[in-house]
Amino acid sequence: MGADALVSSMAQHWRIVVPCAAAIGAGAYLAYSELAFRAKHKGKKLPPVYTEFGCLPIIGAAIPFLIDPLALARRAEAKCGDCFTIKIFGLRITFLDGPEAQENFCRARDDELSQKEAYAFSVPLFGKGIIYDVDTDKRTEQIKLVTASLHTTALGNYVPNMLAELELYFGKLGDKGQLDIYKSLSELIILTASNCLMGREIRQELHSEVSTLYAILDKGCTPISFFAPNLPIPAHINRDIARKKMVKLFKGVIDRRKAAGVKEKDVLQVFMDAKYKSGDSLPAEEVTGLMIALLFAGQHTSSVTSSWTGLFILQAKERATLLKALKQEQAEAGPIDIESIKNKMPLLTACISEALRMHPPLILLMRKVHGDRAFRDMYIPDQDIVMMSPNLSGRRPEVWKNPDEFDPYRWLAPREEHRGHSHAWVGFGGGRHRCIGEGFAYVQIKAIWAYLLRNFDMEAVGPLPKPNYEALVVGPKPPCTVRYARRKNSTAEC
Repeated sequence: MGADALVSSMAQHWRIVVPCAAAIGAGAYLAYSELAFRAKHKGKKLPPVYTEFGCLPIIGAAIPFLIDPLALARRAEAKCGDCFTIKIFGLRITFLDGPEAQENFCRARDDELSQKEAYAFSVPLFGKGIIYDVDTDKRTEQIKLVTASLHTTALGNYVPNMLAELELYFGKLGDKGQLDIYKSLSELIILTASNCLMGREIRQELHSEVSTLYAILDKGCTPISFFAPNLPIPAHINRDIARKKMVKLFKGVIDRRKAAGVKEKDVLQVFMDAKYKSGDSLPAEEVTGLMIALLFAGQHTSSVTSSWTGLFILQAKERATLLKALKQEQAEAGPIDIESIKNKMPLLTACISEALRMHPPLILLMRKVHGDRAFRDMYIPDQDIVMMSPNLSGRRPEVWKNPDEFDPYRWLAPREEHRGHSHAWVGFGGGRHRCIGEGFAYVQIKAIWAYLLRNFDMEAVGPLPKPNYEALVVGPKPPCTVRYARRKNSTAEC
């Protein structure tokens, strides 16, 4: 046998031997880990482990989880109850569902159920030293900075900018036609974010570049990122390149403002002026990281929820009656400003909450267990990942009457179904870590639909879209077609 033939033969054998050896090694490690785990927790009642057809050795329930995590969780809950565990690549994921279980999740301190480890996959996206890559004290300081930029006074300043973007975007439409509401509102909200959050320079000069970089960052956050955020796949490589470009872009804006002595009324300026307790200012890298974190959270949730809100309204069983009531509410609300948005649009607010209940953009919230955690007569073991699902919580029949029906009046007096149980609704999380962007999201979405209801007649084209579980933030699957006709006279002053 010649040398070339020998090398070729060896290579063929190694193509088989190496993967087999890796699989055997991984299997042996997982088997050892399972034995060690059982020995450590011997005598303790742990949550039941759910398995089904499709749960394979080593990878566990990875396949059904990635296909449709909610369907898997519903099957597990039907068999195991409000607290159960699934295994994926040797990782234990324990679900807590239902008001009692959700209260256990929401009331936990950071040293009991930690966000940091559970959301470690976001570090390459937001950057080092941001939110989930810092200790609790610094994370608290950073969250306070974000909160300060979204308080009521700031929201009032943002509303005129939101309306200007609405006029500019929808003013380009003809008198009648069709549009994809999800695509349109996603484009609109990134424009609004550029205006209200990132600043005048970004909106006027660099919006196209920021939008492109943001889209690349978005595509770099995939379901596989949760398990392997630094895996050198194209989506992750492009994500890292885009983030470096984003830092350079924002640093340029920051340097120009400082050189000119300019102060703007936007979130970027809030972060530029902020100081930590130590007296240190935020470097450009951290300012950019907080901007990306804020944009990533707000853009996704607002575009998804505003789209579902409109789609549900236009597909409602009593569509004509609901639209008439919404338009009457707008006629009585007065100009679209922070006062009318917060206090004079209860039915529109209920429609948004109902859309969030039906299809929350974040279907899973996560924590990592530090120390065995009691729930009822069970113990959730140290180092488990704990998940709570706003989607599952919104469909529980003991909390919501006819939970699969869109019914905004359930949120209004005298029904107010969400008040019947503590922690029954967790669309924006709850407890210590309730979403700080909730107020901004409601203001933005109400401004959008107040404007559309006053200026357009709309109807849905085709059936209600299905949710798209291919992304971490779950929006409607395209197409989301809506037929519109511009109204000759606005219902009320905008």
